[in-house]
Amino acid sequence: MMFVTAAAATSAAAAGSYPSLSRSRRRRLTVALRSDDVSVTPTTTILTKLKYECATPLPLLQQVANNMSADMRAGLGFGPGPGLPMIPSYVENLPTGNEKGLFYALDLGGTNFRVLRVQLGGKDDRVIATEFDQVSIPQQLMFATSHELFDFIASGLAKFASKEDDRFHISPGRKGEIGFTFSFPVKQTSIDSGILIKWTKGFAVSRTAGRDVVACLNEAMERQGIDMRVSALVNDTVATLAGAEYWDNDVVVAVILGTGSNACYVEQISAIPKLQGHVSSSGKMIISTEWGAFSNGLPLTKFDREMDAASINPGEQIFEKTISGMYLGEIVRRVLLEMAEEGGLFGKSVPQTLSTPFILGTPDLCAMQQDCSGDLHAVGSLLYDKAGVESNLSERETVLEVCETIVKRGGSLAGAGIVGILQKMEEDQRGLIFGNGNRSVVAIDGGLYENYPQYRAYLQDSVKELLGTEKSNNVVIEHTKDGSGIGAALLAASNSIYNQDL
Repeated sequence: MMFVTAAAATSAAAAGSYPSLSRSRRRRLTVALRSDDVSVTPTTTILTKLKYECATPLPLLQQVANNMSADMRAGLGFGPGPGLPMIPSYVENLPTGNEKGLFYALDLGGTNFRVLRVQLGGKDDRVIATEFDQVSIPQQLMFATSHELFDFIASGLAKFASKEDDRFHISPGRKGEIGFTFSFPVKQTSIDSGILIKWTKGFAVSRTAGRDVVACLNEAMERQGIDMRVSALVNDTVATLAGAEYWDNDVVVAVILGTGSNACYVEQISAIPKLQGHVSSSGKMIISTEWGAFSNGLPLTKFDREMDAASINPGEQIFEKTISGMYLGEIVRRVLLEMAEEGGLFGKSVPQTLSTPFILGTPDLCAMQQDCSGDLHAVGSLLYDKAGVESNLSERETVLEVCETIVKRGGSLAGAGIVGILQKMEEDQRGLIFGNGNRSVVAIDGGLYENYPQYRAYLQDSVKELLGTEKSNNVVIEHTKDGSGIGAALLAASNSIYNQDL
């Protein structure tokens, strides 16, 4: 079974791995802070203002959810305004469980690429066997030509394919088929083609922008003598939905909450004006919302605006910068730096290391929030190790309050985003999500959601608060671990050129 409970402790979010949690610490989702009256200081003034500006009361969360729904509609072509990107995935046929045979997946989304194979046995046997490998991409290839990068990837795939054991076998007379997870901006034109818009994540590969990345990979495989073809081009969120839905037909939404964030859902073709005239046998298609670009009505602070201005993409991906693992630690660092400079937090001198961007990662915030000791020793040790900060108990308590404020906002807003998607689906088809006896599953993957219990709890509480008891009983939030790899292989199977033979 792919799912574990949503309360269970993958990409690690920004700057390191999340800490493992003891059983007692898993139970305790917040650190009890002293409520003693304290005198007003510059630090307390900054903290009070931060809490006020980051607050997520129910009316604000409801407005965020409503804005998300409205921006989704605009992005699909209903207007007014540009709305969210709402990228058609051209995934119209999800796995049914009937798929049989050997299928591969290739996941390229960063400085490593992953290859996976799965032997499918149909309704009775489902997944018979899986195997995967991960290959590091040499830094020089991140700045090489398209030919060189894709030849390296195809070479790694060839080595992996050559190690098939007797658990894996392709049907005679068939060409191998691959699900290609490509997590860079593309303009998708069909299930098995997409034009690269631009490289991101530190890549600057020449002679690729404007080209079909599937053609690039197919040509490289041909040069390497690999008898395979790409049957499905997807992003990691779409692959996660497919992987989760294979095990549970009630999955309608998938969310990635890791270093970055995105969400996708199953939409009716008739509700996508920008695909007017598109013929679909299923009448449905997975839409990638690209919700990281959402910004309508978010509670932002000067620290968010300053971080955004200093980023490589100012003015873009504001929702992602508010809720995802890449940025939560950096927001906290900026708050602590101002408290140190203007409020004397950590004494008279400001540790120079604290001025280093991204010196605090989101896993560090998580580690500090699991500290239940009387003197918050782990908080003090981490502040010293990471930022060169000497701290007393009162200062450590202040640090935890800052962490709590930023993490609560992030988790609550992510929950509001999920409700916005569910609302939009329900408005289009009354009873689809909240109908009597219906069960709608939101599958979530990513290291931030998996490993940060406070964040996870705030997200879940936000969804329940917004929906109310009755409606929330219809919605199940599940953690699906590493679903995107097998999901891509399953999409290769469900979109196989040999499906008529199944």
